[in-house]
Formats: sequence, structure tokens, C-alpha cells
Amino acid sequence: MLDQLWIFPLLGAVVGLLAGLLGVGGGIVVVPVLYHGFSQLGLDPAVRMHVAVATSLATVAVTAFRSARSHHARGAVDTQLLSVWIPGVAVGSALGTALVAVMGGRALTGVFGSIALLVALHMAFGRESWRIAETPPTGTAGRLLAGAVGFVSVMMGLGGGTVGVPTLTLFGVGMRRAVATAAGLGTAIAVPGAIGLALAGAGVPGRPPGCVGYLNLFGFALIVPTTWLAAPVGARFAHAISQPALRRGFAIFLGLAALRMLLDLR
Repeated sequence: MLDQLWIFPLLGAVVGLLAGLLGVGGGIVVVPVLYHGFSQLGLDPAVRMHVAVATSLATVAVTAFRSARSHHARGAVDTQLLSVWIPGVAVGSALGTALVAVMGGRALTGVFGSIALLVALHMAFGRESWRIAETPPTGTAGRLLAGAVGFVSVMMGLGGGTVGVPTLTLFGVGMRRAVATAAGLGTAIAVPGAIGLALAGAGVPGRPPGCVGYLNLFGFALIVPTTWLAAPVGARFAHAISQPALRRGFAIFLGLAALRMLLDLR
């Protein structure tokens, strides 16, 4: 693995560009690319997906914080909704982390592949006009919905964007405000997830060099800087490229990556 470290900063640049272009969390790119990269390096399938998810969550914790600050400076974050959702998201993240820690590698791969395929279909065919309700639910229903977003996101190594944005738009939150608010959820999802998996993986055999638990420090240290630099570039390009065409292209990439994961389970 050590002679393949060059792939991590390259991955970080791709993640940053896509995050800026599409408003999706970097985890939806980091996890499948790390998974397939680890496959080529012969990493034990029992820990391959766990390491990819934990490393993704650590990178998301940093990039989501930067993204949320940027959106907040522009007044795009719904701080009232954020204050209601963060406790539920954090609880959901903790529960999801506990489940990931005890899941087998094949089961975790199946979960990611199945949900990623649904995300790809939504990106390809979804419409911003689709609605379940005109406002997000409050009270117990709101906390349960927030918990579900945290639970699913942490199991897939994601921040708030990939699951949170379509959820918020289905409940009447405008796309720009949904993207900004979901970015604020990313840190609440990723920090407990990354810490929990770093602790849960301690002493587990088959992990690659540079791991603390399931968290690979080499990947984290080399992905984050280029992600940080590339995200603003992607955001600038977003104004010059057809968003529908870009989303369909990414949906194809994600769909193929998800199908490949599911085929690995045969």
C-alpha cells in the first residue's frame, strides 16, 4: 500500500471538485474509490469496507465544517432547523456507528452498494419539485427523521449532503438552503462516527499500514488538503457547466461503482 500513496491526494482533488460542482458530500466518492483501491491492493475483505467508511468519515468531518462555515457566512443555513436536527442526527450517527462496528464486511458492502444505487437513481431521475410535505416535521417525528439521516449517513461514510439534501427538499426546503443546512449536519454525523470506528477497530487483524482502529491516517492526511483546495474550484465551475448533464454523469459513475460492489458479494 505504501507505494500507492499518490492516489490519495488525487482522490482528494476529485472529491473536492465533485463536492463543489454537485453539492454532494465527498464521502459518496471517497468510499467506493477507497473500497475498489483497497481491493486492488489485496486488503482483507473483512475490513476493507470498514476502513473505507471510517477514513471517509474523518475527511467529511473536516470538509463539512469548512463548507458549513462558508454557507453560514452567506446566510444560507437554516440555523433554527439545524438546532432541532443536530441532536437527533448525532444520536442516529452513534447508533449507526455501533452497528457498523459489529457488521461483517460483506453486509456493510451490501448496505452501501444498495443505498448508493438508490442515490444514483435519484440523482439521475429525481425532481426538485417532488414533495412529501411543505415543511419538515417537528417534535418527535422531526427527531426521528433527523436520527434516520444520521444513521444511514454514518453507515455509508457520508456527511449530511447525500442523504440530508434530498430529505430536506422532499419536505419543502429549497435546494440552496437544503445544501447549506445539510452541510451543517455533516460534522455532527462524521465526528462521532470517525471516533467510534477508530476505537472499534483497535486490534482487528488485516488492516492496512497507518491505521488507528479502522481509520487510515495516511488516507486522511493526504486526501484532506487537496479536497480543501479543490472544493472552491469546483464551486466556480458549477456556474459554467450544465448541472443536469453533470448530475446524470455522476449518477452513472455512482451506479456502476455500486453495482460493482454488489457483484463482489456473489
